[in-house]
Amino acid sequence: MTTSPQEQAPDRSPGQVAGQPQGHARRWLILGVICLAQLTVLLDNTVLNVAIPSLTRELDASTADIQWMINAYSLVQSGLLLTAGNAADRYGRKRMLIVGLTLFGAGSLVAGLAGSAGQLIAARAGMGIGGALLLTTTLAVVMQIFTHEEQPRAIGIWAAVNSLGFAAGPLVGGFILNHFWWGAIFLVNLPVVVLALVAVAAYVPESRNRQGDRPDVVGAVLSTIGMASLVYAIISGPEHGWASVRVLGTAAGAAAVLAAFAYWESRIPHPMLDPQFFRIRRFTASVGGLVLITFGMGGALFLLTQYLQFVLGYGPLEAGLRTAPMALTVVALNFTGVATKWSARMGTPVSIGLGMGLMAAGLVSIATLTAHGYAGTLLGLVLIGTGTAVGSPVMSHAIMSSIPRDKAGVGAGINGTLAEFGTGLGVAVLGAVLNARFAALVPVAAGSLPVALAAAGSDGERARITDAYSSGLETSLLVGAVAVLLGGLVAGTLLHRADRADSGKKA
Repeated sequence: MTTSPQEQAPDRSPGQVAGQPQGHARRWLILGVICLAQLTVLLDNTVLNVAIPSLTRELDASTADIQWMINAYSLVQSGLLLTAGNAADRYGRKRMLIVGLTLFGAGSLVAGLAGSAGQLIAARAGMGIGGALLLTTTLAVVMQIFTHEEQPRAIGIWAAVNSLGFAAGPLVGGFILNHFWWGAIFLVNLPVVVLALVAVAAYVPESRNRQGDRPDVVGAVLSTIGMASLVYAIISGPEHGWASVRVLGTAAGAAAVLAAFAYWESRIPHPMLDPQFFRIRRFTASVGGLVLITFGMGGALFLLTQYLQFVLGYGPLEAGLRTAPMALTVVALNFTGVATKWSARMGTPVSIGLGMGLMAAGLVSIATLTAHGYAGTLLGLVLIGTGTAVGSPVMSHAIMSSIPRDKAGVGAGINGTLAEFGTGLGVAVLGAVLNARFAALVPVAAGSLPVALAAAGSDGERARITDAYSSGLETSLLVGAVAVLLGGLVAGTLLHRADRADSGKKA
């Protein structure tokens, strides 16, 4: 039998006395330290994209090599998030944060000095291991050192750093490549890692779950294989075809392994993912909403970046600058605490509903007004940024606060895994919607914009092709908007019911 979440004794962070929870004395300094580490990891999710031409030329990398350079990092990271969170809970969050920084720094050094495509792929995989440990332990530490009242603002700052990392990756990569060789985009991580290691060792308190010291090796292996296979199937779909043997076989294998993982977790005394969590209404409501929001947002923003480059003709750096207002809006609202104040006044269900509604409106604005100039895109990005600042931290806090504090690492792993899954699925599905619409309007292109433009014989034909692509983008963005709005309605309604049920029990 598994131990229910309510029966598990929570651990307490330093400075927290029983009956009178208090935050750690240096909690804001610690937050700055872990956000610095978090930012470094997030930059490497997107920074490599701008270096593709240099890697192709200097390492003689093939198209398959480039894909694996990008995917090795995300596959390993997404596959290990749950396992990494469990390791942080069992063996110490500070300890795993130090291990994650060390692995990430070592991988960055090897990547920066790589002399072949194979070496760079291996180094990126190593960085993915460190990244998984960092992404889970940073959020888990936040839940340990802040009081319940301060957690929403702290998570808001943590979430703002996520948005900043997403937007700043292409900008930082473009700036470095304009002045240095491609290896510098990895070596620049080293001073940040060293600074973070010193600060973590000096200031971050240790905390861990005293129960379940024996490692759940079988669960770790099953979850890693299952999640990595699932993400790989999603990544491979657009290239190899959703009905291909490779994609269907990998997806079926992932489903079988994840089913075995769920069965195994229900049979052991101290599982890494307690099945009882899914009986908590607040948890399941937040999980469902998070998948839908990342589905719509991740896919839509990925396609918008392509539109800015392929259709409007911006370079990677220019495209990054033009999408930056979204991240800047999130940073401004979360760092100043404005979004937290709004959310506190409205309550969790309304905040999530409003946040998702603003995001959906932003996607609609980009879909319908971008053709009339950048102003429509700017309006959409600001709306998306505002909605993200209001809704996303509340969603993450709802997930983290619905499970015991001593399972904070696993909670962070679930949060990260679902975000990775939703984003990957959004890129795949919305990309498929765009390609289907584009191929229907320009059959000869077979859904490929670069190939169609290269084969165009006249300016008129090129204009027809870009118009077809714009039409496909509009359709996919509107589908993404519906998904985000649906996610907000579902999550808001279920969380409202959960709050009413909890109030009824207390009464």
